[in-house]
Amino acid sequence: MSQSTTNNTRIAILERFRGPPTSGHGGYVSGRFAAFANLATDESAEVTLRSPIPLDQPMSVLFDIDNPRNCRIESNDTLIAEVRAVQLSLDIPNPPDWAQTLAAESRSAALMPNINPLLPGQQGFHPICFCCGPEHPEGLQIFVAPVDRQVSGIWETKTEWGDDTGNLPHAFVWTALDCPGQYAFLAEGIRTGLLGRMTARVLSAPKAGSHLQVTAWTIEIAGKKHLAGSALFDDQQTLLAYATTLWIGRQPLRL
Repeated sequence: MSQSTTNNTRIAILERFRGPPTSGHGGYVSGRFAAFANLATDESAEVTLRSPIPLDQPMSVLFDIDNPRNCRIESNDTLIAEVRAVQLSLDIPNPPDWAQTLAAESRSAALMPNINPLLPGQQGFHPICFCCGPEHPEGLQIFVAPVDRQVSGIWETKTEWGDDTGNLPHAFVWTALDCPGQYAFLAEGIRTGLLGRMTARVLSAPKAGSHLQVTAWTIEIAGKKHLAGSALFDDQQTLLAYATTLWIGRQPLRL
């Protein structure tokens, strides 16, 4: 990225929107950062996360002079993320049966006790994660489980989450497309590291209060890089949004 200007733009991530206990949720913050790309209708945003996202602290948005739709996010002198507009092509498998997905929820790793060796005595892989944490009092409560060679979950959204138009904020859609990718690898016995990059396109913002289906599947592993795909559907299984998530590294797994 070429020389930049801050343009007096700031952004802060509230503590509610955490993924790890002390860092912002990768999908949520990527969705917030993606708004700076000013996407055309056929474009997707690519957000590369470079450092943990601080909570309740203002960060600077520095726009590229030559292409103001590209930007980077910094906290003091630390690079947090880079954002750019891209074209995302993704083969999306048909979503699993809705009833089978509902029946599978109780088997979700997000609900298993003591699954994370770093968090003994707690429920779920990331207990207080804004997306998949069963112990987060204001979380989205998305619990995907293996169904038909994917992971799938039914997401019951709330009307109070709606924006001025009654739709779910794009950042919530990005959130929903994030964690399921990691659970897709977990279903194959692989515990990935942190989210390094997310690329997503929202075709149609769903209404707040609607019931939605989230799916994810593994795509490839290249060294330390683990690539997954994810998708969001309405209750008629019409595609609303899709994404790829790139997870870096691998950690010990205890099931």
